[in-house]
Amino acid sequence: MSRYPLTLLAALILAGCSAIPEAPDALPAAPAEWSHAVAAAGAPDALWWRAFASAELDALVERALADNFDLAAAAARLRQAEASARAAGAPLLPRLDGNLGASREGRLSGDADTAGNLYSGGLAASYEVDLWGRLSADLEAAEAELAASRFDRDALRLTLSASLSETWLRQVALAERLRLAELNLANAERVLATVQARAAAGSATQLELAQQRGLVAEQRRSREELRQQADDVRSALAVLLGQAAPAEPSSAELTALVAPSVNAGLPSELLLRRPDLARAEAQLSSADADLRAARAAMLPRLNLSAAASGSNGSLNRVFADPIYSLAAALTAPIFDGGALAAERDRTAARREELLAAYRQSIVAAFADVQVALNAGAGVEARWQAQQEVQDQAERALQLAERRYRAGAEDLLNLLDAQRTLYAAEDQSAQLRLARLQASVALVRALGGGWNSEAQ
Repeated sequence: MSRYPLTLLAALILAGCSAIPEAPDALPAAPAEWSHAVAAAGAPDALWWRAFASAELDALVERALADNFDLAAAAARLRQAEASARAAGAPLLPRLDGNLGASREGRLSGDADTAGNLYSGGLAASYEVDLWGRLSADLEAAEAELAASRFDRDALRLTLSASLSETWLRQVALAERLRLAELNLANAERVLATVQARAAAGSATQLELAQQRGLVAEQRRSREELRQQADDVRSALAVLLGQAAPAEPSSAELTALVAPSVNAGLPSELLLRRPDLARAEAQLSSADADLRAARAAMLPRLNLSAAASGSNGSLNRVFADPIYSLAAALTAPIFDGGALAAERDRTAARREELLAAYRQSIVAAFADVQVALNAGAGVEARWQAQQEVQDQAERALQLAERRYRAGAEDLLNLLDAQRTLYAAEDQSAQLRLARLQASVALVRALGGGWNSEAQ
C-alpha cells in the first residue's frame, strides 16, 4: 500500500507537465519586397501629421487626442486592465485576516455570577502553494490583457489622428472645389451675357440661349452640392474633436499642401510597427496563459494556513494567552460533472480563434501597406496625366470662346469646351486630395511611427 501514494504523486507530476504550452505556431510569411515603393528619407515618426506643415492641422490633431471620447474610453479600459492585473497577482501572496468581537452575557433574573463582558480576537493567515503554475498563469494572462489594452489605446490614437487628417484634407479640398465652382459659375454667367447680347442682335438663336442658361443652372446645382458636402465634413470633424457644434471652416489652401514622402521599409519590419498586430499578439499570449491555468486547475491544490486567537473578559488581555493552529491541506477534484475539462476545452478553442485572428491581422496588414502603395503610385500617374488634360481644356475653351465671339463657331462647341474645363478643374482638385490621402493611408498602414521595441 505504501507504493500507492508515490504512484499517485508521479501521475500528478506527469499531468502537471501537460500544462506546458505547445510550440509557437507558424505565422504567415512576409512578402519579399513591396511593389510600387518609392525612395524616401525615412519612416513616419509619432508626429507624422506635422509633415503637412499646417499649424491648423497640428492644432486639430492635438485637440482630438485630448478631447475625443473614444480615446477617453480606451484610457479608462486601460486603467481597468491595470487594476485587473494587480488583482490577479494578489493570490500569489499570503492572505492575512483579522477579527475582533465583543459580547455580554447575563441572566434576566440578574444573577451576577453569569453576567459579564467577553472580548475575542484572532488572526488567520492562508497561502496557496502554486504547485502547477495556475496562479502565475492567471497573472501572466492579466498582464497580457493589460498590454493588449495599452496597444489598443495606441491603435486608436493612430486611427484617430489618421481619420482626422483625412477628414480635414477633405474639408480643405471641398473648399477648393467650391472656390472653383464659384469661378466656373461666374464664367458661365459671363458667357451667358455674351449669348444674350448676340441673341438680342439676332446672331444667336433661342436654342443657344436656353442651352447656356441650362449650363449656368447646372453650375449652380454643383455649387450647392459642394456646400452641403462641406457642411457634412464639418460635422464629421466635430465628432472626432469631441464637440457638438460643427467645426470651423478651414483657412488652409489645398495647393499649398505637399504630400509627405514616406519610406515603407522592409515588409518583415511591419510586425513591429503596427499596434493592432501587437494587440492581437498580446491577446494570444493571454489565451496561452489562460489555457495553462485551465489545465493546472484540474490538478491538486496545496493550501497552508495558520491562525491565532484568544478571548478574555478584559479587552487589554485578549491576546494574553492565545491559541494557535497550523494546517496544510491537499485538495483535488474528483468529480465535477466535467466542468474543469469543459473550461480547458473552451480556453483551447479560444486560443485557436485568437491565433486565426492574429494570422488574419498579419495578412491584412501586409495588404494594407501594398494597397496604400498601389494607390499612391496610381494617383501620381493620374495626376501627371491630369495636368495635360487641364492645360488642353483651358486652351480649348479660350479658342472656342474667341471663335464664338467672332461668329466662326456655334455654341455647341463652346458648351462642350466649358463642361470639359469645369470637369478637369474639379478632377484636378480631387486628385490633389487623393495624393494627400494616399500619404495618410500609407502612414496609417505602416503604424504611424509606432514601434513595439520602444513600447
